[in-house]
Amino acid sequence: MRILICAFLACFLIPSGLVAQEKSFVLSVPQALENSGFLDYLLPRFSLKTSVRIQRAAPGAAADLQLSASGNDSNGGPAVFQGPQILWHIERVSDSPAAARFLTWLASDIGHRTILGYQPDGVSLFTPPTVERVATAPAGAPVDTAVGAGLALTTCGRCHVVNEKNRMNSIGSTPSFALLRTFDDWEERFQSFYARKPHPAYTQIEGVTAPFDPARPPPIVPLRLTPEELDAITDYVATIAPADLGAPLQAQ
Repeated sequence: MRILICAFLACFLIPSGLVAQEKSFVLSVPQALENSGFLDYLLPRFSLKTSVRIQRAAPGAAADLQLSASGNDSNGGPAVFQGPQILWHIERVSDSPAAARFLTWLASDIGHRTILGYQPDGVSLFTPPTVERVATAPAGAPVDTAVGAGLALTTCGRCHVVNEKNRMNSIGSTPSFALLRTFDDWEERFQSFYARKPHPAYTQIEGVTAPFDPARPPPIVPLRLTPEELDAITDYVATIAPADLGAPLQAQ
């Protein structure tokens, strides 16, 4: 899917040096998708991670990115996700680098897990596209988590227990990665950790966070990551088994 979307966008992309100047785009989708509540869940999570603001236009109105609905046998543009019995695909995209960044995110492993995370009744209502025409990798292809594991140890391991390699070298009062994996919203916590105290005081995510205030320098050696490195860490954390906290307490 990633290859198809990149090919679809290739003739629209502008030089990468201009991407940082574009922090918003306009999105138009069919009314049925607006009514589903899915966008209210999906879009803020993308914006929290990237600081890209998405303006939602009325269905059919002029927009940087327009999505259309069709059956699963459609021959339309590249699919981005599917929701009950409907395939949602790209109808039109402008030269907006912010819109291109959103499509790239949707096609990523993080984007796929975010799509699956919309479970208003405990069941995923939307899924990544699975039709053959948008598949680019064999089903069940393993994800290389070695990079994420290394980054987690070198950047997070000074405070958190990441795995057995630093079990005795962390701060005891900070939760381990295995403990954090027990939370239902663990992925959102990792993806937005830089905005959660105490991390803002010493963390910089390239192209996302503002520079440190010169009057308030970081209290420790800064933690610096790119969005891609943050994704790699999250991919690794997804492979960690949640800690076994035992049975809940029962009152007599």
